[in-house]
Amino acid sequence: MDLSLDAGVSTGGQDPSSRHAQAYQDLRNLIVSGHFAPNARLTEAELTGVLEVSRGTVRSVVLRLAQEGYLTREPNRGVRARVFTVEEAANVLEAREVLESALAGKCAELATEEEIAVLRSIWEEMGTAKYSSDATAYSQLNRRFHQHVRETARRPILAGFVDQLAYPLVMRQFRDQTRSHPRANSLEEHHAILAAIQTRNADAAAAAMRHHVSSARRALLLNSGVRGAAPA
Repeated sequence: MDLSLDAGVSTGGQDPSSRHAQAYQDLRNLIVSGHFAPNARLTEAELTGVLEVSRGTVRSVVLRLAQEGYLTREPNRGVRARVFTVEEAANVLEAREVLESALAGKCAELATEEEIAVLRSIWEEMGTAKYSSDATAYSQLNRRFHQHVRETARRPILAGFVDQLAYPLVMRQFRDQTRSHPRANSLEEHHAILAAIQTRNADAAAAAMRHHVSSARRALLLNSGVRGAAPA
């Protein structure tokens, strides 16, 4: 397994708090980007070498990521990449649905015209990526769209809760790689969110975001064979 980091690793010239913060971000990025397969065992010696920090820093970072739900720690089994049951995945996705809909409503109320223009530009780029069949670009733009909504909502506590949901791990574990991407209607759903934000309709923005995230949730759980789940 290739564990090389895309970003620079911590250096000895940093103070302890900076080294810890960098090691945390580096390891979180590795987990989210899929360097570790679900249930893969992570050893302290391996992480010390990869992150180029002390064993004490590794233990602290691992503990924090376990508390946030990105890793699991079990007696006599060590540390492993998180694996979600279908029920756990559903809970994560339902929480994201509630939080992101609230943030979309606040975005409609508080975003500046310049910030809305940025959101519109991202959506237009998503359309270009979709019609050129560039799934990687679409995924990146999709993340930017949602991140921009969260930032312009000016509700850092709510946005922080979204970041703690380990949603990327759920997506990686449950997404059906054989199905086409982006999901059908995804671009149109994003346009509904954008239109509501542009018209400053907070209720419509919240409803459009909730519908969008709910559709993604149902599609993922349908792929897992959950009875009663409706196709998105």
